[in-house]
Amino acid sequence: MGRFHASRREFLSGAAALAGAAGISFVLPKPGIANAAEPTKGGFMKFGMSNGSQTDTLDPATWPSSFTVSALGGSMCNNLTEILPDGAVVPDLVESFEPSEGATKWVFKLRKGATFHNGKDVTPADIIESMRHHMGKDSQSAAKAVLEQVGSIEADGKDTVVVKLNSGVADFAYLLADWHLAIMPAKAEGGLDWAAKIGTGPFVLEHFDPGVSAKLKRNPNYHKDGKPYFDEVEFIVIRDAVARTNALVTDVVQYMEQVDTKTINLLKRNPDIAVQMVRSAVHNSFDMNTQVEPFNNNDVRLALKHAINREEILQKVYFGTAQVGNDNPLSPSMPFAIDPQPQHKYDIAKAKEYLKKAGYEKLKVDLSVAENSFFGSIEAGTLFKEQAAKAGIEINLIRESDDGYYDKVWLKKPFVSVEYFGRATADWLFTQFYESGAAWNATKFSNKRFDERLAAARAETDQAKRSSEFAEMQQILHDEGGAIVVAFLNYISGVSKRVGFDTIGGVFPMDNGKASERWWLNA
Repeated sequence: MGRFHASRREFLSGAAALAGAAGISFVLPKPGIANAAEPTKGGFMKFGMSNGSQTDTLDPATWPSSFTVSALGGSMCNNLTEILPDGAVVPDLVESFEPSEGATKWVFKLRKGATFHNGKDVTPADIIESMRHHMGKDSQSAAKAVLEQVGSIEADGKDTVVVKLNSGVADFAYLLADWHLAIMPAKAEGGLDWAAKIGTGPFVLEHFDPGVSAKLKRNPNYHKDGKPYFDEVEFIVIRDAVARTNALVTDVVQYMEQVDTKTINLLKRNPDIAVQMVRSAVHNSFDMNTQVEPFNNNDVRLALKHAINREEILQKVYFGTAQVGNDNPLSPSMPFAIDPQPQHKYDIAKAKEYLKKAGYEKLKVDLSVAENSFFGSIEAGTLFKEQAAKAGIEINLIRESDDGYYDKVWLKKPFVSVEYFGRATADWLFTQFYESGAAWNATKFSNKRFDERLAAARAETDQAKRSSEFAEMQQILHDEGGAIVVAFLNYISGVSKRVGFDTIGGVFPMDNGKASERWWLNA
């Protein structure tokens, strides 16, 4: 692992300067369970996944779920940068990155010896096309908003890429760790050859069956010495929580994501299983499209925000393993987070007052839920329906198909349940989900003042000013946004005690998508 640690030391020496200049704060997730033992090589690791769709593809612009994040993003591919378990951002496919000119110019030095699975060296052309794939007027990529400030990307010799931004982006190195920005080979005629099934990652793709499974074998030429540890990995989609639990208990899989909170104590009593609980920025939400009736009326949105009893949902659905939300999508554990006031609590009188102000005595709305949207969404939606009825709001609960939910329902229907993984920085979260026109802006929220503050905070290098700007944005989302943030969650997973791992990252699911690279099997 010498080369990796050397590059990390090189980075860290410059990181303090960048943090001081740009106001970067590192996210510090709570450490996960450490199954202590020295890493050992070998073994076939199988992961039981709660999601995955037949509409999944190898195109990184479309990757929506932990299945694609981990099987394709974290196993088959790498990014220019990587987020470590402690929240620090470090070089991955580059040996260094250097911001200058007020964080409007970023110079990336490619890692020597990094190759694709077919033996081809990674070149500046591959980096350039991998980024351009998400850019342009017609791009539907979830990462389009992340790269919105990119003015130009150019090669400077055989091992350097220079990115110039239209305005400063202090967190640009973090943004490049977005799993959609996986590096893939460029086509000779231009464009990205994502259909080639080739990446640079710790594993080589052998078989991909969308919505069913992905199987990969160890990459013997991986650029991080000593990694990965597993010989083979397979990601198996098992949407039903009971079936997923049975697969773990019978050792069909050695890991299952999204443990049913009702079964935590049962799993803890199994001597062969550990329950892995990692603090995260994940939040579950009921999202309203603010551009269509009746949700285009903020008084309707406020009525619904006061017609939900989040505390009851926390106890009956999450069994106290989550933290109540307050219609601010920024996790309380993240830098710049505030708790906007007033607290949106269950208040029938206030809900009726806002409803009347909007011109309604009674209101009927459809709410789409699915087990695959967020775990417990059907139960949470059922409780919401009962709670809101007391305020004269009839919620017609529509149980959608699990398969394809994030392609066919989310971003398509006006009132939906959704789970957000969260992001490493406030700028990243707001840019991808709440800035006007962002591809993944499910609430279609558009607020001129919010956009202005976001642009200012993105380039700001003064920590106090940045804090003030992000605070105002959170207050705007709380007061006027279309997201009913129900709860902030931990990642709760079940894992065989034969699996070894150290501190687990909680920015993205499954150790920031890197479980296959970082974990190992004990004999």
